[in-house]
Order: sequence, then structure tokens, then C-alpha cells
Amino acid sequence: MSTRLRNALSAALIALSCLLVPFGALAACVTYGLADTGRYVTAMAPLAADPAVQGAVADSVEGGILDEVDDRLEASSAAPEPGSVRPFVDDAVRSFTRTDAFHTAWDAGNRAVHDAVLRALRDDRERAVTVDLAPITAQVKRRLTDDHVGLAERIPVEHTEVPVLPADEVARLRKGYDVLEVAGFWLPVSAAVLAAAGIAVAACRRRAVTATALGTALGGAFLALAVAIGRRLTLADIGEAAHRPAAGAIYDALTQTLRTVSWLLVVLGLTVALACRLTEYLARRRRASAALAADPAQEPTRARV
Repeated sequence: MSTRLRNALSAALIALSCLLVPFGALAACVTYGLADTGRYVTAMAPLAADPAVQGAVADSVEGGILDEVDDRLEASSAAPEPGSVRPFVDDAVRSFTRTDAFHTAWDAGNRAVHDAVLRALRDDRERAVTVDLAPITAQVKRRLTDDHVGLAERIPVEHTEVPVLPADEVARLRKGYDVLEVAGFWLPVSAAVLAAAGIAVAACRRRAVTATALGTALGGAFLALAVAIGRRLTLADIGEAAHRPAAGAIYDALTQTLRTVSWLLVVLGLTVALACRLTEYLARRRRASAALAADPAQEPTRARV
């Protein structure tokens, strides 16, 4: 095989490998990170202390409780005004989000939601994914009772199913999840094999390694840019501006590993490329020194110059 053909084949293999790097990293992070319940709960756990997330959760829980309370109070002619309990519920719910019990409920809720979503994605039934607010409502009711709020006993602790994903969206996600399960393993493996093959057939392997490293760094930078653009688009799709800080915190928590991997690819690629350039420079210096030592007649000429 001629040198030109080897270099062309090497360039094609390396380019394809570098193109697969960001997609392989994304698929692997989703498959082995977000799709694992333990890792997902660990990633989401710090958000229980985030004020924006606490506020969003409090608004959701408070709304569910007040809907039930208002229905009960309106049905009773001797009951106080439906809105009279709102300040007490609001204070109790927001106080609850700052307790250790909320952290426990947050982890349990995330684990339950994640398990429910995974079960929905792994079976063939067309059904929506919901989560039950009854455990959190029970905690709020207990806190109101401890604070001697008279209406606390009338707060119903019922199994209120809050929708997480509609059935049609589950069907679409199931197809993507099946693809990710395959891509999460084979894309990184394919990228590594193509890179190795491109370096092996190259006429100058040092330059091939340098090109592979630079392409890997470029792929990592592209991945980091895609994550940043995805964050902006995700927040733009949220209608209520008050919930955007909470959504941003959740997005950042879910993409933390992906952002770390992207910058590791950039640093690793640039480091390897720099090391290759440095070794090439040192090799040239050694060849020049060896040539000078083999031809002593050049030394006087160099001294006169």
C-alpha cells in the first residue's frame, strides 16, 4: 500500500473515530449514569438543599394539598373560608422543605420516580408514569398537628397521583432508550477501534496520534457546547419563569458527569497532542545532534558563522 493511500485511509478512520467521541460519551453517560437508579439518586440528592428546588417542590405540594382542602371546606356549610388555611399550609410546607425529613422524602421520591420510569421504559404497556404525593402530605399534616393548627386533622392524606410522563411520551422515550442501551456500549468501543486502526495504518504514527488527540479534544469541546446549548433551550421551553432556577439546578445535576467527561476529553486530547509535539521536537534535536557529530567538518564552519 502506498504512503499516500495509507495516510488517506488513516485520516478517514481517525476522522470517523473523533466524530463518534461526543456521541459515544453522551450515550455512555446516559446508559451507565442516569439509567442507574443509585447513581441518579446520588446526583439528585444535593438538590434537596437548593432553595429554588425547595420552592418549586413546596408550590407543587401546597397546590395539591390546598385543592383537596378547599374541596372539603366548600362542601361543609359550617367550615371557615376555603382560603383561610392557605397561610398555615404554606408555612408548614416551606418549613418542611428545610428539614432532614424532606431530604429523606426527596431521595425516596426520586428513587420511586426513577424506578417507575425505568419500569415503563422496559415493558411494552402503554401507560403514563405517575408519583404518589401521599407520603409528603402525611409529613406536612404531622407538622401542622405538632404546631397545634386546628384544621390540620382535616387535611386528607390521600393517594394523589401526580403525572410525571404521559403515555405517548413514554412510547417515544422507550424507542430512544433502546437505542441508547446499544449505543452506550458500542459507540465508545467503535471509536476506540477506529482510532487504533487509523494510527496503525498511518505512515507516520506520531502524527496520527497527534491528529487523534486533537480530534478527541475537539469532540469534547463540541460535547460541552452541546450541553450548554441544551440547557438554554430547556429553560426557554419552561413557561413559568419562577420555576426556571429549579429546572436549571436539576439540569446541571443531571449533566454534571457529562460536563466532567467533556472537559476530561479536552484536557486529555490536548495533553497527548502536546506530548506528541514535544517528543517530535526532541527527536529532531537528537537527529540534528547525531548528524552534526557524524560530520565534524561542519563544526568549524558553524563556529565561523
